[in-house]
Amino acid sequence: MKLNLKLALAIAALGGVAAGLTSVWAHHSTTMFDHAKTMTINGTVVELRWVNPHVSLSVDGKIKDSEDQGVWTMEMTSPGNLVRAGGWTRNAVKTGEKVEVDFSPLRDTSLKGGALKKITILATGQVLTANIRAQEMPGLE
Repeated sequence: MKLNLKLALAIAALGGVAAGLTSVWAHHSTTMFDHAKTMTINGTVVELRWVNPHVSLSVDGKIKDSEDQGVWTMEMTSPGNLVRAGGWTRNAVKTGEKVEVDFSPLRDTSLKGGALKKITILATGQVLTANIRAQEMPGLE
């Protein structure tokens, strides 16, 4: 009888873990970004928000070849993933720095934002990416 109870509890626990994992995997989709497009903004860093679940970067600037000036908010992955991507820390990008940002824009074009792909700090030429796999690709810099 005790063996059956232990087995039933083990199966219930595994079921609970499996149910919990599905909610983690369902965090949210990136379909709000148009990954088929890449836009570039040149501007000044307003703020880097180093928080879970997503780091965000606000840049006051202008889209290349456009008059569309304003503050754009770029979403990235978690702080832990950015640290593993290489070069990122909470102070890697500072308020007031001039940057060039490549990003996938939001599908809702009335909003100024997107998913950061690559940032270049213009004063130093340092290149950072939000894609941990891109660090392994040749020619990133």
